[in-house]
Amino acid sequence: MSVTAETSPAGLAGTSKALDRNRALVLGEIRAASERVDPVQVAALVTELRLADRIFVTGAGRSGLVLKMAAMRLMHLGLTVHVVGETTAPAIRAGDLLLAASGSGTTAGVVTAAETAAAQGARVAAYTTSSGSPLAAVAIAVVLIPAAQKTDHGSAASRQYSGSLFEQVLFTTTEAVFQSLWDDDAASPEDLWQRHANLE
Repeated sequence: MSVTAETSPAGLAGTSKALDRNRALVLGEIRAASERVDPVQVAALVTELRLADRIFVTGAGRSGLVLKMAAMRLMHLGLTVHVVGETTAPAIRAGDLLLAASGSGTTAGVVTAAETAAAQGARVAAYTTSSGSPLAAVAIAVVLIPAAQKTDHGSAASRQYSGSLFEQVLFTTTEAVFQSLWDDDAASPEDLWQRHANLE
């Protein structure tokens, strides 16, 4: 399609309708999957966050990016949080929590990190789609997200590409976790803002 055709009134109307349709698709899938996330599983993960001396987060690709965003919010609450793989991340130890995400639960680096953390006496909490995965097996708290794995291209669970639904619901769930922790905290938005990065 030419640029002229795309910017014609008819072309713009067609694009607008497609955007509306696909926005409804994405939001509908997120809502349906989010409503199937077990709040008891999430509550167990929240408990692990509350009890941890320090929190480490790990995930690959887009899942890893979501957990980095979650780490920022936990830091805003005053928790001690480290991102696995960053040069300033210290050694994990007993009393710490590794928070990991992998849709398949088989991502090699994530599973290795979880196994290492457990071997050091740390606890592991995980977000995944698979209760029978190696990641779930090593985790104390597991939140199952009912979404297709990124290699399951023919799944009826989602019409979106690859692991998009997992990552979207992972984000909304971590945001709900943050809000739940904040509900129990006396800190004001201004208190949290004092911890916001000022070297931007």
